[in-house]
Order: sequence, then structure tokens, then C-alpha cells
Amino acid sequence: MPEPGYTANIHSSTASIGAAAWNSLVPSTDGVVDNPFLDHAFFRALEESGCASGKTGWQAQHILLSDETGQAVGLLPLFLKSHSMGEYVFDHGWANALERAGGHYYPKLQGSVPFTPATAPKLLVPSGALEAQAALLQTAQQLAGRLDASSVHLTFVPEAEAELAGSIDWLRRMDTQFHWHNQGFASFEDFLETLSSRKRKTIRRERRDALADGIKVRWLSGSENEEQHWVPSCAVDEDTGARKWGRPYLNRTFFSLLGQYMADRVVLMLAYEGDTPIAGAINFRGKDRLFGRNWGATRDVPFLHFEVCYYQAIDYAIEHKLAVVEAGAQGEHKLARGYEPVTTHSVHWIPHPGLRHAVADYLENERPAVEREQALLENFTPFRKGERQER
Repeated sequence: MPEPGYTANIHSSTASIGAAAWNSLVPSTDGVVDNPFLDHAFFRALEESGCASGKTGWQAQHILLSDETGQAVGLLPLFLKSHSMGEYVFDHGWANALERAGGHYYPKLQGSVPFTPATAPKLLVPSGALEAQAALLQTAQQLAGRLDASSVHLTFVPEAEAELAGSIDWLRRMDTQFHWHNQGFASFEDFLETLSSRKRKTIRRERRDALADGIKVRWLSGSENEEQHWVPSCAVDEDTGARKWGRPYLNRTFFSLLGQYMADRVVLMLAYEGDTPIAGAINFRGKDRLFGRNWGATRDVPFLHFEVCYYQAIDYAIEHKLAVVEAGAQGEHKLARGYEPVTTHSVHWIPHPGLRHAVADYLENERPAVEREQALLENFTPFRKGERQER
């Protein structure tokens, strides 16, 4: 049970909580959820489409926390998982080690937004009360015992949540992503002026070559996202999934549901040859940032990937005065395009003494390695000398 004064209920679906109750616990501005991936509609689309379900190894175990009056005061989106796919924080080595030692790693509990490597709060307590956030963590630990789960993992959490979890004996992990930061630029050329001369020339050439054959890029959002546009969108994810994992995580139904539930939060960037879309990227718009997600193309065009995924995203952020573009997981090639290394955080509760000791030792060595890598990457940013320090 959670700390005294709180009651926890476990929900096996997002729908059983309801949109109003769910979204009341998520950071919002003027009634609009700040991070689109935390919106009830996004989880609902994942679950109703079957993308995140028991059959695919993502069985919802969402924790809804209430106070003594019965008022909902906290939420932890949580899943019982039978594998480690779709998480972007890799623990396959941990699983193999425990299996070799005669234990079982699966099922495990995963606190995350399925298939989404974007930092967002997981301990959703509007009051910010640390005791309520701690109660969510403790409930997850107790639930793992009830379900015979080996461990609990919260991935892509804010640093403050990582610090809280670390204070109650969870293990902390760091990793690196690449984000673009808007410094109040008036145009893409304004941004280019912060780069070295050689990098400016390279990016201008890449943009010119990508669109040399008359290819045009359109941004589609809200009412412009009609049903026919979700067909190439689905193909985008299928292409990404086939290249990376052998199967797509997101299906046609998911994209149709996105169009019904939250088309205004989706920005499709489709490259057209005449009237035919030949490539595209799926983006989600948050309060102050654009989240780049999946990409795909029906044919290979030099530099079109960079144009659609990175340069068009920067153009969009500048035009709409968004502070950050998050370009997804991994990808040192983003560095040359003006995307800078940032730290991401995850936390892990592992009760098995042997595995916990081994993972703790591994993380103790991994953290300074991540820090050294980030320091090295800073030397390869494309900015003019002194430009980045001033920002």
C-alpha cells in the first residue's frame, strides 16, 4: 500500500480512468495538455488500436492515487511488459544476465509513453507534493511484488523525478539525445548565422539538393490532416519499423484514431513530387516544442531525410516561436545540423540483490562515460567559436 493518507487503484486501461480525470493530473496550460504524449487521447489511441495492449506485451497497469477524501491527486502511466521492445532505453543485457543466473526478468513494469523517446513527467502530481510522488513509486514497487515482476523502470523522466527516485533507493541512468534550441531566431538564415562558414555552406547545399527536382514540402495540421494523409503517415512508420526492428510498432488504426482525437497536435511534413507524397515525417506539437518522431520515404532522394526531419522542423519552430525541437532518440549526425547534446534520465527499481549489484556497478561506470562523450560532442557542434557559450 502507498503511504498513509493515500489510496491507489490500478487501471487496466486508459479508458477506465476517463479523459477529464486523467488530463486534470497532467501539466496543462489553458486547458490544453502541455506535452501531447501525456494526453489521455494519445494513450487511448495506442490502446484502442491494439498497439499497446496485452497481446503486444504492453498491458496497462496505470496507478491512480487518491487522497483521504477520494480526490484523485496523482497518476503514474504504467505497463506490465513481457519484452523490452519500444522503450529506447536498452536493458537487454540486464535481462540476459538474470536469465543466465536462473531468474526471470519478464514480466517487468514499465513507466513510459509507449514507443516514444521524449522526456515527460511520469509522477503526475499537480500539487507537486513529494510525498504523493513517492507514494506512486512505492505503489509501483508493491505492484511488482503482486504481479511477480522482476523490476520497475521509469524512462525519459525529468531530472527532478530521477533525483526523487534516487533518494528512495532507485538506480539512476543517464543517456544522450540531440535537441535544437531556438534563440529567438527570425528566420532559418538567422539561425545559420550562428554557425561556422563551412557548416552554413553545407546546410544550404543539402537543402538545395534535397529539393532540386521540384520537390515541395507541405506542413499539415489540424483540419488539414484529412484521412487520406494518414495513409502516407502509416507508411512512414511502417518504413521506419521495417528498417529498425523488422515490424512497425504503430498500425493504420492508430493513425486514424490520432486524426479523430488529436489532429491539432500532429504536424505532418510531407514531401511531394507533383501531387504524390514520396516522403514524410510525423511530428507532435507541445506547449513550447516540436517533437520529431517517425520518418519514411518511397524512394531515396539525397539529403531529403535531413530536409524533412531536421531543417523543416527548425523552420516550423522558428515560424511558430517554439523553443525546442526534440528530434527523437540517438543520431550523432544531428549534431552537424545544429542539434545539441542533452542529458536524458531514467530510474530503475531492482529488488534482486545480485542483479541490483551488477546493474549498480554498470551504471556507476556508464555515467562518467556518458558525461565524457557529451563533453567530446560539444567540441563538434557547428556553432561559431564563442557563439554557443553566449547562448
